[in-house]
Amino acid sequence: MQKITNLKYTESGNFLLLAGPCVVESEKMCMDIAEKIVTITGKLQIPYVFKASYRKANRSRSNSFTGIGDEAALSILRKVRETYHVPVVTDIHNPHEAELAAGYEVDILQIPAFLCRQTDLLAAAAKTGKTVNIKKGQFLSPDAMRFAVEKVQEVAGRKDMVLLTERGTQFGYHDLVVDFRGIPEMQKLDVPVILDVTHSLQQPNQAGGVTGGRPEMIETIARAGVAVGVDGLFIETHPSPTLALSDGANMLALDLLEDLLTRLVEIRKTVNGFRLSS
Repeated sequence: MQKITNLKYTESGNFLLLAGPCVVESEKMCMDIAEKIVTITGKLQIPYVFKASYRKANRSRSNSFTGIGDEAALSILRKVRETYHVPVVTDIHNPHEAELAAGYEVDILQIPAFLCRQTDLLAAAAKTGKTVNIKKGQFLSPDAMRFAVEKVQEVAGRKDMVLLTERGTQFGYHDLVVDFRGIPEMQKLDVPVILDVTHSLQQPNQAGGVTGGRPEMIETIARAGVAVGVDGLFIETHPSPTLALSDGANMLALDLLEDLLTRLVEIRKTVNGFRLSS
């Protein structure tokens, strides 16, 4: 199993990758996606964590797809972990879900951006002893995330189990913008910082109740993040985004992932060279 703490210091010098579908749709889909990404990341020496939500609680419309059932989805995540020997990450929304997900050997418990100030949720995640990935709220400044980090670290009694994820800042009612100054600002908290590339390109709160997106900008945002020195990237990907049951409008087509990562690795090598010569 790959090491998932102190992620800034991977042996390859590469960024960490959290990638997979938005939500568990079926076992076959998750296994197929995991197999392909494991092959790609192995070739490029990118530390990899499989990502999928076992349930989606933050839906705009009441009839939107939320999942195939908690235990069924969590069992699939555990199978991905055991089959491909990679860590897995999934969202939790309520304190009782922390213990549930941890019981299925989820390695990283992810706190959704809208819930990043929920003290009981952060404390419950910390109590499991799992790594906690906190997404920065679209309504918060980067420096304000220190309080969320402190909540987890105080309960856990250790400092090596927190990740922070930048996922854009609210820009009007229907758009987000990434302020790349936030990445080094959050890195000052001495935790790895991840850039959520695909969610940063969402166009939320659309009139029809379905979130839009700008997937054609995925490479632009990812390149900028790697150039700034982000510790990891979060990318939702799907074999057929137009058919995805959640967030298809901003996901990357799976067959485009390898070429994108190959170019990003070259940027990372250049950035690492600058660090060595400075």
